[in-house]
Amino acid sequence: MRERDGGSARANDLGVALRTWRRRADPATAGLPIDRARRVAGLRREELARLAGMSVDYVVRLEQGRAASPSPQILLALARALRLSPDERRHLFLLAGRLAPAPERVSAHLTPGVLRLLDRLDGSPVAVYDAAWTPIAWNPLHAALAGDGDGDLNVAWRHFTGASSRVRHTPAQTERFEAAMVADLRAATARFPGDARLRRLIADLRRHSPRFAGLWASHEVGAHVADRKTIHHPDVGDVRLDCDVLTVPDSDVHVVVCTAEPGSEAAGKLRLLSALTEPPRTGPAPTAPRRCVAAR
Repeated sequence: MRERDGGSARANDLGVALRTWRRRADPATAGLPIDRARRVAGLRREELARLAGMSVDYVVRLEQGRAASPSPQILLALARALRLSPDERRHLFLLAGRLAPAPERVSAHLTPGVLRLLDRLDGSPVAVYDAAWTPIAWNPLHAALAGDGDGDLNVAWRHFTGASSRVRHTPAQTERFEAAMVADLRAATARFPGDARLRRLIADLRRHSPRFAGLWASHEVGAHVADRKTIHHPDVGDVRLDCDVLTVPDSDVHVVVCTAEPGSEAAGKLRLLSALTEPPRTGPAPTAPRRCVAAR
């Protein structure tokens, strides 16, 4: 009895949400002709039914809470017709008691806010990575610090296969970094189960790195949120940095900002390198070795 009551309440909530979104929708944006006789705001039920490819009767039953288990296909059609945002689409699926479909592929899309961040944080090395930790954009100071070509490979591939890098970790830092990176990649595979390049990256890492394979077998899931490392630069020497991974709303990109303690020797070295930087460099990273998953 309790389950039936819960299902009824969920169906009622779904109906209220659908009515709210329908009345908010703009007929012009949906490509519908605007007639002066329109007396209600938003879409009519008939119009929503036509846009979503379903019967008017079914739309009525959904809004009245008499259709408690719409299929994922129906929900996706409603989300498209109502022009729902990603958050609203997830909420629609939640109200219907279903899991929202995961995106098929890792995205390398950069929002205007992320691009502005790259421009404005010119005093700190900043790099942006996709959900698989392949670099997609970086500011001039990051390029000067990492070196030409040194920061172009996928982070996990570079680390676990021993590719040339200026990054130095202590043994304890290495252990934490590796565990966090593998856990983050496992979480990415759950979010993007249809991404073939991500699957190839994991398969190649397991084949080429026993350390990665062992950590992958632990089935830890998590997020890489911070790191402390030393960059060995050929001109200014060792630069000790704290690196934080920033979360961008409605995005799966990782924005990594590296900072030095104010007044420290490392802060002075960053200022020196900043004076030698070139214009910002964005877009796909240069092609990596064939065995590595390169930037999209």
